[in-house]
This record gives sequence, C-alpha cells and structure tokens, in this order.
Amino acid sequence: MGNKNEKPKNFIIDVDGVLTDGQYYYTDKGKVMKVFGPDDHDALLLIKPHLNICMISGDKRGFEITRKRIVSDMRFPLWLVSTFERVEWIKRKFNPEQTIYMGDGIFDGSVFDEVAYGIAPANAFYKIKERADFVTFSRGGDSAVAEACLHIMEKFFKPIDLKNIKINEAGVWRKKKQ
Repeated sequence: MGNKNEKPKNFIIDVDGVLTDGQYYYTDKGKVMKVFGPDDHDALLLIKPHLNICMISGDKRGFEITRKRIVSDMRFPLWLVSTFERVEWIKRKFNPEQTIYMGDGIFDGSVFDEVAYGIAPANAFYKIKERADFVTFSRGGDSAVAEACLHIMEKFFKPIDLKNIKINEAGVWRKKKQ
C-alpha cells in the first residue's frame, strides 16, 4: 500500500490452483471436475465485511464448473480473464495499490509486481513463491485461501477471534429476505 496506514480494499483470487488443487479431471467428454477446498469459503465470509472479494479464472473449458462453485454456491463475483491480460484487467477495474492478489501460476509474478500485496499458496510455482509477499503453509484447494484470510485480517485489520465468530450469511445457507 502506498500509505502505511492505508488498508486494502480488494482481494482478487485466481481460482485454479488457489481455491482448487489445480488438477483437472478429464474423460472422453472433456473436463468434468475440479476439487475445491473445504474451509476457504467460510474464511472468505469472515473477511467479506472488510474487502471487495472477487475471483478470476483463465480456464475457458472448465469455466462452467468454476461458475457453479463460485457464483451459484459461494455467491462471489467471477470473471474469465486470461493469465496474459490480468494486470491490465486489474488496472481497468481496481486500484492496484489497494489490491491483494492471490495466485499460483508462472505468470502471476507480473501481477504481484503491480498490486499492493501478493499471496501464493504453498504449492505455487517456485519462482512465484519467491516474488510473493506471503506464502501460505497450506496448498491450493486445501485451505490456502482460509489461511490467507486469517493472515490478511492479522496484517491489515483485526485478528479474528476464532472462539467468537459471527457470520450473517453463508453461501447456499444464506437467509432469504422476508
């Protein structure tokens, strides 16, 4: 962040390899499945009051699988953005100086160079981990985003008291307005 007292406003997450284990499951019909981690959605709900959260994916062939999980189940915004166009996309939609980005791939280093804070999961490409501001102990698709959320709260906001958690909404469990 430009100013030490400035708090981030955005958290952009690359879905594949961060919210998923990065593996694609194919049959003769094509891509059929991705594995998403169990704790990440819950932790995202804890930081949602503090940050604008959005997800991006460059996986055109598996985008409908991702849309089902992210948009329909988790109820977060999702964009299809090529890995080669992410820096320009972020600059058009957000202020990079107020943005945290979590990515794992070989091209995510260029995004880390442009945003305020970069986070990589433990199983990210090794050169990307070298360029990240924080690397989780957890792997993508196995609570890496949950760990990142706790880190973000500790670093930029207020540590989460895990004994005293209150959440008003929770994806498919969200209460319908009366």
